Amino acid sequence: MTIPYLIGALLIGTGLFINRNKMVNYMLTLLFIVLQWGFTIYAYFHLNVTEAEYFTFDSLGVLLLLVLSIISIPAIFHSHRYVDLHDEPAKSRAIYFTSMTILIAAIGVAYLSNHIAVMWIFTEITTLAASALIYHHRNKLALEGTWKYVFICAISVTFIFIGILFLSLSLGKASSDDLSYQYLMTHSASLNQFWLKLAFLFIFAGFTAKAGLVPMFTAGVDAKDKAPGPAAALLSSVLMNMGVVGIFRIYKIIASTPLQHWANLVIGISAVLSIFVATVYMIKVKNIKRMFAYSSIEHMGLVMLAISVGGIGYYAAILHIVLHAFVKSSLFFQYNQIYRVYQDKSIYHIGNYFKYNPTGAIVVLIGFICGTAMPPSGLFVSEFLIFRALFEGHQIFILIAVLLLLTIIIWAFAKNILKVLFTPVVNFDESNVPVIKPWESYSQYALLFLSIYLGLTPPDSFVQLIKESVMFLS
Repeated sequence: MTIPYLIGALLIGTGLFINRNKMVNYMLTLLFIVLQWGFTIYAYFHLNVTEAEYFTFDSLGVLLLLVLSIISIPAIFHSHRYVDLHDEPAKSRAIYFTSMTILIAAIGVAYLSNHIAVMWIFTEITTLAASALIYHHRNKLALEGTWKYVFICAISVTFIFIGILFLSLSLGKASSDDLSYQYLMTHSASLNQFWLKLAFLFIFAGFTAKAGLVPMFTAGVDAKDKAPGPAAALLSSVLMNMGVVGIFRIYKIIASTPLQHWANLVIGISAVLSIFVATVYMIKVKNIKRMFAYSSIEHMGLVMLAISVGGIGYYAAILHIVLHAFVKSSLFFQYNQIYRVYQDKSIYHIGNYFKYNPTGAIVVLIGFICGTAMPPSGLFVSEFLIFRALFEGHQIFILIAVLLLLTIIIWAFAKNILKVLFTPVVNFDESNVPVIKPWESYSQYALLFLSIYLGLTPPDSFVQLIKESVMFLS
């Protein structure tokens, strides 16, 4: 089914690229959603089945594929709304939707790749597709953001490639050169530790560009700022999850060797630095899209911190990336409506949003509560488990430091969000404010309430998928 899915996505993408008719464009994107969900349902009912040698429907891959398919629906819906409102030419629309379908398909298959070289290939494809989306506006700022994203991602995939070379060297005198995750885990005890160390360092550093972590977090921030809102929603949720999956799979290999403590130290340093960097930027940022992007860096830092301390932290990390994807994508979807009201993304020029779009303003308010992990946010549960893991791991100093940084982030986030919602903007011309229909915010409500539901009362099947994802680490 994986190969037919890829062929189907490629054919639909080609059709979108060639077609210039709006109605056909709608039908092709609808067909892609059907294909995406058909593949996802098939994967769910074929857990742990390997196809075409390089793709396995393991619990982690299927869980994140479900998240991807859920977010894909509002992403495509809001993309149509975005393109229609901007009255964009047919060629621009064709490139946009071709890039989006390729991006979604590449991310989904990357989740399921059981071979690090195959995952590397699909990671590179996501870079190309995302670059086309970032450059959608075809202006100087978009060009600058695109080149920056391409440049840093090119370095990151080079790092991953070098890491793969070192990983192959770590096999030493093994009778096989198999670089599948399953083979490497099974034979982790016989891997050369020197080469494995180097491989982990390079692969980890490479995937930080996608995951939005120190040291390569900058590419993602600019990309989310320059890309259209629906595309930024994908970049800040499911694409970041792909980076975490890349790190998590190599971590599972090194965690079954004596190098686990060293790997935890590397991940922990990156995690704390990521939260610190997010804190610094959150204090001074006045661009609402960049504020959401820096918030994502904070959350990915927490995820890495959870992995580095282990125990219940593994479960919390997977739960956190799932819930964060729903929350952050909803905020980026809502951003488009904010921009339509104010024609600006500077918080200095945005305010009193409740007056102009009360339905959307409630989305922003709930999104803020969920994003800062305040009850009843589902992220409150995952962050509580992360703090518990830190406490049980006797990382008291780090726990206190992180709590202090998160307090500052909540203060900075709240200060800006409250201004957006309640403070009137001086000299704002209300005569040109468009009427925003309440139904345009319904998808964001659905995503936010889904994150609350999964955090507070997760169904057994959802919990089981997470437990199976971390089974060999617990």
